[in-house]
Amino acid sequence: MAGRILTLNVGSATLKFALFQGGQGGQGGQGGQGEQGEARVASGKIDWARDRADPAAALAGALQQLEPHGGTAGVTAVGHRIVHGGGAFERATRIDDAVLDELRRLAALDPDHLPAEIAVVEAVRARAPSLPQVACFDTAFHAALPRVARLLPIPRHYQAQGVRRYGFHGLSYQYLLEELERVAGSQVARGRVVLAHLGSGASLAAVHGGRCVDTTMGFTPNSGIPMGTRTGDLDPGVVVHLLRTEPMSVDALDDLLSRRSGLLGVSGSSGDMRDLLASEAGDPAASDAVALFVLAVRKAIGALAATIDGVDTLVFAGGIGENAPPVRARVCAGLVHLGVRIDDARNAASAAIVSADGSGCTVRVIHTDEEAIIARDTRRALRGTP
Repeated sequence: MAGRILTLNVGSATLKFALFQGGQGGQGGQGGQGEQGEARVASGKIDWARDRADPAAALAGALQQLEPHGGTAGVTAVGHRIVHGGGAFERATRIDDAVLDELRRLAALDPDHLPAEIAVVEAVRARAPSLPQVACFDTAFHAALPRVARLLPIPRHYQAQGVRRYGFHGLSYQYLLEELERVAGSQVARGRVVLAHLGSGASLAAVHGGRCVDTTMGFTPNSGIPMGTRTGDLDPGVVVHLLRTEPMSVDALDDLLSRRSGLLGVSGSSGDMRDLLASEAGDPAASDAVALFVLAVRKAIGALAATIDGVDTLVFAGGIGENAPPVRARVCAGLVHLGVRIDDARNAASAAIVSADGSGCTVRVIHTDEEAIIARDTRRALRGTP
């Protein structure tokens, strides 16, 4: 198992891929080395529109980009990011016919992600039927959520149908927690930590004792704070009102809530925070979208802090969390009561630590790396290592 691992990360508009070489004896961290010595050889992405893309063609495009780096020569396994594992999968799992059947059954829980992810798994099978494949689940990190944090306030019998809170972005959170331990020590990583994965999809999680206590996303990745094009949590009465007042199919409603709302819906122009920050001074709608996002993140941090009795460490990650100093500054400006104080110069430079010396809460910026976790957990799954 010292060969190469190919990782495939299917998103709503891109197929991200990376090639890792094992057996390098590296340490965890941002330098491309995973815990088990996974050295990144190459990475990239294929842009695709999920509703009209050919998964086999997207895979072929990824493999073509890897040709200068040896292509699939020496690849011993493929690891996939699978967004939703339902209640059936709580760790990385080798994909066989039974696992694929279960993923197809779970597709109803996450029609925005699972069908495309399954299609890419099948495309790999068609190319290399004997190549081992492993599913790495975003929900696995949250498998040990306290019972009350899993509950939804609807009739109890729906739980038997899998309708409960799951949590997502788990691969990113796992990486962030391990990286936090590497750079700050186990005592810090096992303290009261809030992780903020802020990108086009965004969520936050509260971790204490190295375990997830609560998170903002619930039954689907549509929930929680407002995102690039997703509503986040929404008064259910709004959905009922729309169904009553507009002739709208289920698919049309899903399109509205998943692809035409969030920052895009509020601004009317873009779901990309970079565009909104660039135009907010002269565009009140863009300014509203930024302000709504900042307020939602700030409120989420406060709520999560209540679940772990305060915050020792706040970590920003993801495209917005890592690269938008104004957003970090505005979020943190309302968290002084939690001991958060930002150093403006450090924040402007997106330094590893952006909080001021002597702050009660250390605020960090960590570049997340889901692919490194996929590669590491794929190798572990094939070895039978927990």
